Amino acid sequence: MLYALLAGTGLRVGEAFGLEVKHLSSDCRTITVEQSCWEGDIQTPKTKNAYRQVDLNPALADLLKTFVKDRRVGLLFANKAGMPLFQSDLLRRSLHPILKELCVEKAGFHAMRRFRTTWLRKQRAPEDLIKFWLGHAKQSVTDGYSKLADDVEFRKQVAEDTGIGFEVPAYEEKPMRPMRPRKSEERTVGVAA
Repeated sequence: MLYALLAGTGLRVGEAFGLEVKHLSSDCRTITVEQSCWEGDIQTPKTKNAYRQVDLNPALADLLKTFVKDRRVGLLFANKAGMPLFQSDLLRRSLHPILKELCVEKAGFHAMRRFRTTWLRKQRAPEDLIKFWLGHAKQSVTDGYSKLADDVEFRKQVAEDTGIGFEVPAYEEKPMRPMRPRKSEERTVGVAA
């Protein structure tokens, strides 16, 4: 779920780690970003533009809603103890092994932000919305005049129309775990003669 959310929204990984169930709209079509997580600590987002709402494509929203189930509180993505995930652990134990299995060049979480930006541009999404969803600053005075980000229905329609650029995986009833199990090393025991 985490990887689908990162690639389908362009969220920074720290923003995803900081998400709580309360940051999701009831239909999971909108995520409110108001905190992030770094090295296990919940903190404020890195810039004022990072405070935002990110609209999800309906297929991704449905997957997220199924993942959340009936939870009302707590972090969206946490370890078994309910504590925040660590980026370095997830890279080493999950993302990099998955990429290796797929024979794909090693990459980090930022590759998913680049994917989302590229996909939105290919679909000709308004540049104002791309900046808004990614939490980027306005670059010109003209950007400040645009009110596209304030038009929630338009944002949702663009999110639906542009799609996500990949097939949404089917949710499995068994719990989704972002970590790969650690491989046990075979040990040989020598017997003294």
